[in-house]
Amino acid sequence: MNPVVVVHGGGASSISKDRKERVRPGIIRAATVGYNILKQGKSAVDAVEGAVTVLEDDPEFNAGCGSVLNVNGEIEMDASIMNGKDLSAGAVSAVRCIANPIKLARLVMEQTSHCFLTDQGAAKFAAAMGVPTVPGQQLVTERNIKHLEKEKHEKGAQKPGCQKNLGTVGAVALDSEGNVAYATSTGGLVNKMVGRVGDTPCIGSGGYADNDIGAISTTGHGESILKVNLARLALFHVEQGKTLEEAADMSLGYMKSKLKGLGGVILVSKAGDWAVKWTSESMPWAAVKCGKLHFGTNCDDTSVTDLPQSPALEGAYAGH
Repeated sequence: MNPVVVVHGGGASSISKDRKERVRPGIIRAATVGYNILKQGKSAVDAVEGAVTVLEDDPEFNAGCGSVLNVNGEIEMDASIMNGKDLSAGAVSAVRCIANPIKLARLVMEQTSHCFLTDQGAAKFAAAMGVPTVPGQQLVTERNIKHLEKEKHEKGAQKPGCQKNLGTVGAVALDSEGNVAYATSTGGLVNKMVGRVGDTPCIGSGGYADNDIGAISTTGHGESILKVNLARLALFHVEQGKTLEEAADMSLGYMKSKLKGLGGVILVSKAGDWAVKWTSESMPWAAVKCGKLHFGTNCDDTSVTDLPQSPALEGAYAGH
């Protein structure tokens, strides 16, 4: 089985040329790291965790150290991960002061009998597992402080249903053993209520993985994704014999028509096919299969190139 990894950097409203240049290297790096993990013979779970960790560590993305701020100017993060081999899953929500929530989600999956820990319980578990804490302010970026101020200022004038804060990061993978996995992580919505949790940590909404079907990670308007169980809905269509593209279009179309909800998905099938689709204006993404790197941000800007042989070469492709 040829390994495959696909990553996304979140659905977004129009993305400037400048910002596109800033997010592209991180997306390519995440896909490259994930693929190299697979090429070393490691598992799909290892690959999606590794890829998402790269994105959590990149301040350009709404996860980990780039997470957006809640109404109090604080960071609360959500993440989930799932192994398609046995449907084991782990999730955390409203976690603070942890650099890589996706690693904590994996510990929940593998070191507890539970699927989902939240807030203080997740913090106590992290401490028990020896997960280092970081000062909350260390995860806050100047860009997100300005983002929150702008959001608070504009809130009174905002049109209802405006969905510009759609950032999440995610990855799906198929390993050489035929196992699939997904991982999704986010800082949530700018100016959200304290304790608000979206789709990202909810199995079946923020993602799903089943070796008999495939794996998916979603991004977009969290409340809409939750209401339609977007991840499981898309894989249901795949089960019914639809192609990945058809399944993505149908599920995203359903969410848009029922709820005016916008979003995006990345999928990999048990056969190793992959797809990326979105209804938001843009979605930075990258995929690697058979040593070929595919990446893009908007519908009309897909690039394909040979995978760089070493991390030092990644920069050469960042401005491709």
